[in-house]
Amino acid sequence: MPRQPQPPVEPPIDASSETPATPARPRGWRGVLAAFGTPSALTLFFMGFGCGLPFLLVGYTLSIWLRESGWELGPIGLVSYITLLYVLKFVWAPLLDARKLPLFGRLGRRRGWLFAAQLLLVAGLAAMATTGPAVSVPVFLCLVAVTAFAGATQDTMVDAYRIDVAPLEAQGALAATYTLGYRLGLICGGALALYLADYWSWQAGYLSMAGLAAIPAVATLLAREPAISAEVEAEARPKFAEAYARPFGEFFRRNGWVLAVALLAFVGLYKLPDQMLGVIAGPFYIDTGFDKAEIATVSKLYGVWIGIAGAFAGGIAVAAMGVRVPLVLAAFAVALSNLLYILMSIYPGEIWSFVLTISGDNFAQGFAGPVVVAFMSGLVDKHYSATQFALLVSLANMPGKLIGGISGYLVEAWSYTGFFIFSTLSIVPTLVVLAWLWRRIGGGAPGR
Repeated sequence: MPRQPQPPVEPPIDASSETPATPARPRGWRGVLAAFGTPSALTLFFMGFGCGLPFLLVGYTLSIWLRESGWELGPIGLVSYITLLYVLKFVWAPLLDARKLPLFGRLGRRRGWLFAAQLLLVAGLAAMATTGPAVSVPVFLCLVAVTAFAGATQDTMVDAYRIDVAPLEAQGALAATYTLGYRLGLICGGALALYLADYWSWQAGYLSMAGLAAIPAVATLLAREPAISAEVEAEARPKFAEAYARPFGEFFRRNGWVLAVALLAFVGLYKLPDQMLGVIAGPFYIDTGFDKAEIATVSKLYGVWIGIAGAFAGGIAVAAMGVRVPLVLAAFAVALSNLLYILMSIYPGEIWSFVLTISGDNFAQGFAGPVVVAFMSGLVDKHYSATQFALLVSLANMPGKLIGGISGYLVEAWSYTGFFIFSTLSIVPTLVVLAWLWRRIGGGAPGR
């Protein structure tokens, strides 16, 4: 029989709990140790590494390869649209939720899709290395699209696996270890790939990345399938239209339309101050007198480790206090850290101001990451975690990216200082919605 719609549960965002009554979880340091001490924390480290590795290889690093191959800036910019697959992954996520993948079904609903995506990713990177942009442009771009599709699918399944395999109170810790792996993957897909390309060749660099991408696939084979998969697999498979309609209908039915819209608005607004700076940060560094080597060292190396420290702090905060208080702390930290950029404009070319700004900004962003991931993880039903979480992630990234696209015009109209103040104040609507949600996401529920 098809799964019957579930009646609303109080509090609504805990409807994904695997048992109707969850025992009280340990708080404070006992809760921290319990959350970080699960085997899944190590598994998520390797899976995070796998998700971070290809992101720059089909974006930033690829653009450098194309430029060195003689491509003009216009076509390179158009190629970057391929990475929109990472934003649109909710489009095919319902199919990943609805059924197991043929031939890989013995691994389970989550690990089967994940392992297949990882194999496709390894093959895509190896094929990109073998073909190269100079041999056949159409073939090479198809390989880039296949690799980006595999990377986006891997992201979707890792998020679903994380939500399904552990209770809500452990999500902050899993997000922290995932972030550590993800940032190391970014370093490999960015700096390491460029070093290898410089000393040997682009082919050697991308073949090496294909080899590193196989490591998370081994971790997937050794991981355990979430218990919820057996329950879902025992249910009748939904038809194609049902597979798309059920996840979205379930979210609104469970929460009610008013609360559901408020939750989606909160998720969409939360990362605005952070993402609005994404486009103009690099030009701002140049305009304040720093060269490429200084930017790479402070922003891409030092800043990565500060972000990792912030992620673990965020994971600890969620494990020790639940989600609500860290949500407020993270919101203020991310917004106020944007004001540090004004300090850089007052003291241009001063390395201490650059280091201080990157320290505050990256720590705040890192802290906010596990907090908002843990919050969004509590919004999904584990029957549809791939679809619902993919939609939430896309919603969380889209508004900031849209405003970021016109950020250059805003800077020209207001100056950098005016723009940084505006980005800081953009947190106000988020706090208003959070104030309305405060009691509705509390109630002493686990993880809140």
